[in-house]
Amino acid sequence: MTVEWKDMMLDKVAIGPVSARIYQGADYGKGPPIVLYLHGGAFLDSDTHVDRPVAMSLAKAGAIVVAADYSSLSGNLFPKALEVAFSVFTYLANKRAGLGDRKSLLFVAGEEAGGNVAAGVALKARDQMPDALDGQVLISPLLDPFMGTSSIRKAEAIGMRQRWTEGWSHYLSGGGCHPYAAPCLCSRISGVAPALIFTAEDDPLHDETIGYGTRLKQAGVGVRQHVLPAGTGWPSIYGGKSDGAPDWQENVSHHFGNFLRDVSVQPQLH
Repeated sequence: MTVEWKDMMLDKVAIGPVSARIYQGADYGKGPPIVLYLHGGAFLDSDTHVDRPVAMSLAKAGAIVVAADYSSLSGNLFPKALEVAFSVFTYLANKRAGLGDRKSLLFVAGEEAGGNVAAGVALKARDQMPDALDGQVLISPLLDPFMGTSSIRKAEAIGMRQRWTEGWSHYLSGGGCHPYAAPCLCSRISGVAPALIFTAEDDPLHDETIGYGTRLKQAGVGVRQHVLPAGTGWPSIYGGKSDGAPDWQENVSHHFGNFLRDVSVQPQLH
């Protein structure tokens, strides 16, 4: 499916106007799902509306993807980054921003740092807007501020260890480590929206991603978890060095399409 995009300003968001790039397939159907997409960048980059291959992959599955610039208003600091993202989520939940219709399912998605914020939005939605979120898509989410897993040792080889260290220091510099800021440390994760989770065998974030998915399952949350093989260029998603051309887009689009159908038929994925 060909994906088109346009830039727009979400000017009625409670926290203030938020710019966004909207991705949608040329042949999306009636009542298409809406995805709030949160970009990566190690809590250091702003969204300058560069092309977002993850967002395009989600749109190819038939969704309208709202790639919101949560960084400019927040400076990539917790809790402001989460507040901006959740404010956009609330706006989409209540008004859909003229996208889709009232029957459109609503998801939150993000990779790396954006995956962290997406997981935080899912936790906050459970606590403040039950049933408003239909699913969360976590793509190598950056969840562990202590960077203590075995797989994170691979981060040096792809040029990400120092960047993630600096990113965590920046993101948490506004205060303590709240569970919304580091979801892997959250003691109460039951009741959140069903999750679609991606990582890869050569992903330094593999262990914390798998660990969070396992905890969600143990808490009774519906989880679809996919581990791509090494060599697909997966680390390029968040700017890591990778040999060869990226070869993961169709995989993400395919599994997201299946996830959409699962949620539509069986919302709780139990």
